[in-house]
Amino acid sequence: MNTPDIFVATCDLAGQVRGRGAPREAYDSVLRSGLGWVPANLGISAFGGIAPGSAFGSTGDLRLMPDEASEITIPNSPNDSGLKVLLADQTQPDGSEWDCCPRTFLRRAIKDFRELTGLRIIATFEHEFVLEGLPQSAPFSLRRHRDADPFGTDLLRLLTDCGLAPENWLPEFGAHQFEITVEPSDPLTAADRAVLLRELVRDLAIRRGLRASFAPLQEPNGTGTGVHVHISLVDDGGNPVLFDASRPGRLSEVGARFGAGILRHAEALTAWTAPSPVSFLRLAPDRWSVGGIFLAERNREALLRICPTSSAGGSTPDHQFNLEYRAADATANPWLTLGVLLRAGLSGILGGHEYPTPQVFPETAGPAELKDVPQLPRTLEDALLALEKDQTATSWFHPDLLTTYLAVKRYELAQLSSLDDSARVRAVSDVY
Repeated sequence: MNTPDIFVATCDLAGQVRGRGAPREAYDSVLRSGLGWVPANLGISAFGGIAPGSAFGSTGDLRLMPDEASEITIPNSPNDSGLKVLLADQTQPDGSEWDCCPRTFLRRAIKDFRELTGLRIIATFEHEFVLEGLPQSAPFSLRRHRDADPFGTDLLRLLTDCGLAPENWLPEFGAHQFEITVEPSDPLTAADRAVLLRELVRDLAIRRGLRASFAPLQEPNGTGTGVHVHISLVDDGGNPVLFDASRPGRLSEVGARFGAGILRHAEALTAWTAPSPVSFLRLAPDRWSVGGIFLAERNREALLRICPTSSAGGSTPDHQFNLEYRAADATANPWLTLGVLLRAGLSGILGGHEYPTPQVFPETAGPAELKDVPQLPRTLEDALLALEKDQTATSWFHPDLLTTYLAVKRYELAQLSSLDDSARVRAVSDVY
């Protein structure tokens, strides 16, 4: 079998995977010196065109420097050729770091978190998506699971062969909705897997005559489709540090402080983690997404949920214990999503009295107990304004990256501004 050709890829501010291809014979050269790229590409909107107000114009050059550890191979099929895909850092022409590269942003966040806390992060992204082209079926049903074959079986095999380590593949609640989870890993690997998983799902769906969409909604009042980011912390010996049976919610002091940072900067975070023109139609009370900015045990409307643990089979809770951030969707760049969560969590750990220990709401907390919790922004524009006002959050970014991001997001809002909610939802669904 011939060796597949190469595609060197990055994920941009619109959460789109873009890059350049090369013939298989150039593999060693590409791995050594990368492929050309330009800064202005960072300003491309999800709907096409470069955003007015981007920090970059017609000058400047970059390199896409592939990371061999990220390499996957999409295999040949009877009607399609295979392809090697490598994720890349956007660098200066001499290979040095470029301050506006999203993957570099995450790398630096990981490094700072490690150096300033002595702790390591374990993370994973849990994805939902809609698979159109199947018969109607009931939520969570065996029928839906079977109707998705051979796509489902092929997807598990493809993800396994590509090293993405799938855990669960299941029919979900919404119409034609499914969920795929992968094993936890170090944070860069977790975000790389999230970038690749979306592309692999969409590519396989097309090959099977289906259409996969990771958009946050398929209709304005329909079931939402989100991305849940799971995070745990371990020490140098790999011992979990989030669990403390003596504390509220069994969440350790360092875990509570990490959570305090995310809650404190939640409004600004959502500008990065739920960044499409329709994302905030999903993030509302009573939609099983995020009903408010609070930390709670096993509550699926909490911004930050303490996940359940199981004692079945003699399992212990400490290694299972993790926090789930629920205000994300697949219109966001995974490197930036995880990077801002780590930055916020680090701010909470280091911030002292400026970040008071948050209340942990028990699973039994109802509307009366939660009536005064703060709410998320109601629109993307509100989230962007919150980001601009949050001096701590804006300090995490090079000014050119922040300027370009704000320009891209506001351009996307403007591009859909003449549409009603239904048409805006469809436009986003078609892209994602």
